Amino acid sequence: MNRKRVVALVTATLCVAGGLMASGQAAIGATGSHALTKLDTSAANRRAPIPGLYDWSKAGFRGGQNLPGASDINPSASCQITPAQLASTYKVIPNDNVDDTNGIQAAIDKLHSTCSPSANYNKLSLITFPAGTLNVTHEIHVDANYLVLRGAGTDATKFVYAPDKNTEYDVLTPDGDQWDQKNMNYDDGSGGWLWPGRGLFRVQSRQVDPSYASEYKSAPANRKDIFEGTINVHWKAGAKLRAKPGDKGFAARTGDKVVYLDTSAKTTNMKVGGFINIRAANSVNFYKSMDAYPTTWPLENLHMRQQWFTITAIDTKNHTVSIDKPLEYDVPVDSTSDGSAPIDGTVYASKASPIVDPIVGVGFENFSYTQVAPPGVTQAQAKDNYGNLAPSLAMQGIVFKWAANDWVTGIHAIMTGSHPIVTEEAKNLQIVNNELDGSWNKGKGGNGYFRGSRVWDSLYAGNTTRDLRHFTFQWSASGNVVIGNDIDSDFNIHGGYERNNLFEDNTNAVSYAHRSGNCTAHCGDEGNDPPDDSTWFPIYWSTGQKAVKWSGSSGPRNVFFNNTMTKQVTAGAAFTPYYDSHNTIYQFGWDGTGFHHLDIGGKPIVDWAHNEQADYTKGHGVDVSKTDSGPSLFLKSVAK
Repeated sequence: MNRKRVVALVTATLCVAGGLMASGQAAIGATGSHALTKLDTSAANRRAPIPGLYDWSKAGFRGGQNLPGASDINPSASCQITPAQLASTYKVIPNDNVDDTNGIQAAIDKLHSTCSPSANYNKLSLITFPAGTLNVTHEIHVDANYLVLRGAGTDATKFVYAPDKNTEYDVLTPDGDQWDQKNMNYDDGSGGWLWPGRGLFRVQSRQVDPSYASEYKSAPANRKDIFEGTINVHWKAGAKLRAKPGDKGFAARTGDKVVYLDTSAKTTNMKVGGFINIRAANSVNFYKSMDAYPTTWPLENLHMRQQWFTITAIDTKNHTVSIDKPLEYDVPVDSTSDGSAPIDGTVYASKASPIVDPIVGVGFENFSYTQVAPPGVTQAQAKDNYGNLAPSLAMQGIVFKWAANDWVTGIHAIMTGSHPIVTEEAKNLQIVNNELDGSWNKGKGGNGYFRGSRVWDSLYAGNTTRDLRHFTFQWSASGNVVIGNDIDSDFNIHGGYERNNLFEDNTNAVSYAHRSGNCTAHCGDEGNDPPDDSTWFPIYWSTGQKAVKWSGSSGPRNVFFNNTMTKQVTAGAAFTPYYDSHNTIYQFGWDGTGFHHLDIGGKPIVDWAHNEQADYTKGHGVDVSKTDSGPSLFLKSVAK
């Protein structure tokens, strides 16, 4: 993109963004945010595990430690880049309408090479951004470990993102609804490797697996990022498994802390203290356990059951790897070793996949970001519109992929292209006290979420969101705590065997207008003629028969406690309470001893739509046998 184009876009955006910020802040102020922004989430204020419930006491940054403070910044001037140095050395100058992307990237790369190798959680590098507007045209790669990116204040430093032609998705699906992961390829590289898509900031390794080095070198600028991070992918780094002694077909079982590797498996990339993802292959029997079979939708050879662990031991003689926490699911050797027929005639292996280059200790603090309005589109058009208004520009705000012990606080996201914050394989994140306002794309293909996919043991606290599609956990997310947030969408357990997540002390008031049928462009199935006539309720639970087409049903024991949830059931109606007991512990997908798909009269529901108000207690999938008189299952005391 040439400089004139950048300046024109940014100038136009500043006019729009100024209005967006004012509009976003006014919307929150007008309705009043009930987010609990003064929660004490320190280890000292965390409750001991409650008998009969999951242990959430280690959720968040470094398993419950406080976020870094001033004393944790490396005092060496060589590992701190000030606003003055950004201007003089890297030509990052606010309010000059010049593209700052390369200068910001160069500053990060400098610290990556000179400071990250000797850094740690108590010796963090720091980039301090100036007040004013900074212009960005392509994704900023934040792959320097132990680095804080800090603005001059939540709405004082503003990043304005105008994706250039090498960043904009150049191949859309035939209907033009979303970017085409299957066909935006280069040689062996698949566009799907970019999932969950490009963003403004990407916390992810750029290391390329050696087998892709030549393809990466020859790839054009808009395809190189397909190969970046492949050092971590399971089909290259992952080890196949073998049956544990005395247990035909299974490499490990629920509760085990030892996983049996194939005798020829390489353990080169497995290191004690390193991260490993134990990935259990889908099987027909697993789909059956979720009441998702038989189905008219095609079953997928994937790994729905996943979780990151820390390696505690590697036994090269007996070919095993030991992990720090008990497994939450059985691990068949492959997709047929549990007695299932192969899916589509293919046997798919389970894997123990080491994370070769995780990005750790990265923090985003005290700034805002927005993405420029698509041509001819206004924020008013995006309000309560659950379609994609700019499919080729569906960029995320902050992406965490193969990342751990990172944080986001004091951030204001205004009209991102898609998800303002999104994860894809991440652990022990802390996302606290942020404001997330709106998205240009909230429709087909899963856009516009506050989204935690394949995220584990993380803490989401004190955030306020407005005009997003969902707050979502999906794809095997587990052990996360969502506390003290104020949202105007649903808490969406999206599908893919997410489990053991805690939602408590949150407020969500869901209007009748929050419905997939409200859509003007690129709507997907929901917006067809006639459109979906349902409206989202404060909780969404994903049924096997419907969700099998993208990921399978929600998993066991997602817990709701002491929330204030209301729903406007029809247009103009009063908001009425939803699961409103503040002492009852609602365990979804649970019968007291094991997983229980939600049912009505003993028949599993095939869709959550129109079944949101049924009574699933008394043995129908929501266990209400436990109560608690405290304000929180996670914290000893809660500051209101």
